[in-house]
Amino acid sequence: MHIASRNVEASKGVSLSSRHRLPPTNDDGKLTMTERSAVMEQDVQQFLSFMSVEKGASANTISAYRNDLQQFGSYLHEAEPSGRTATPWGSVNADILQGYIRGMRAKDYADATVARKVAAVKSFFNYLTAEGVVDTDPTETLSSPRVGKSLPKSLTVGEVDELLEQPGKKTTPEAHRDKAMLELLYATGMRVSELVSLNLESIELHNNRATVRCIGKSNKERLIPIHEQAVVALRIYLEEARPELVRTRKERALFINRRGERLTRQGFWLILKNYAKAAKITSDVTPHTLRHSFATHMLRGGAPLRNVQELLGHANISTTQVYTQLTDAHVREVYDKAHPRAR
Repeated sequence: MHIASRNVEASKGVSLSSRHRLPPTNDDGKLTMTERSAVMEQDVQQFLSFMSVEKGASANTISAYRNDLQQFGSYLHEAEPSGRTATPWGSVNADILQGYIRGMRAKDYADATVARKVAAVKSFFNYLTAEGVVDTDPTETLSSPRVGKSLPKSLTVGEVDELLEQPGKKTTPEAHRDKAMLELLYATGMRVSELVSLNLESIELHNNRATVRCIGKSNKERLIPIHEQAVVALRIYLEEARPELVRTRKERALFINRRGERLTRQGFWLILKNYAKAAKITSDVTPHTLRHSFATHMLRGGAPLRNVQELLGHANISTTQVYTQLTDAHVREVYDKAHPRAR
């Protein structure tokens, strides 16, 4: 099932059940495969509109829901090749749902990924039930897969230093941009989606208290200080590199790709992977790794947990507390090495 990646339309206050739905063309009242796909796409799109407008879900959340429901729709087509049902979703039952989960596990999907995709399906059917599209919710008794709590992986201070040094080995505009991005990401602990969404007016460098203003989840804004090394990298990029990359003065994006357009999350991912390889870092490095490293190193340096929570933009302090386990492990390691009776 293909679900268009167009912008979610504003449909606040409009019930799905009151919308125009495609009528079946068969005398038996059942849908052809083409009609079935069209109705499924329509239902998903209206659900995404509901999540965006009514629930205030972020663009990233909407994108994830779209991909997850597209995958589930494709599975339904494979599970029912005949496709002749009166309603696209009415034939979904516990057996089909369990088969979907087994299929993902057979493909070695991570527990967290399976749990997220199941959560998307559950939210979708809860919506369909509330709108009267289906009589009963087949996911009501479906248990979400249990996900073990794994500690976020962070780099050592030495590894971060080595990573941040890599762009400085070149003098190209892209290298200056990369240096500024990596320094800023580690200086602030921002999410990569927040980083690539920054505009020129998002940063303030022309005073003794340089800051960056970013928009996080649920459109919450926060102001984060920037240390001097990151400020220097940003000034070099803005004064020397960005003018060579940008194609038009109308472009307000802070970080620009070779085409003169806003750099994407995927683009940053590739850049980071190459620098991690050049730095000979053997552990898996993702855009979130620098965020984890920022939080861990700040706490080890004595920053209060509440302050780190505010810097990271966590709504709940329990989300931030997971990093205290990393610092506790570090304290234990130091203790075991230092205490004469522990060796």
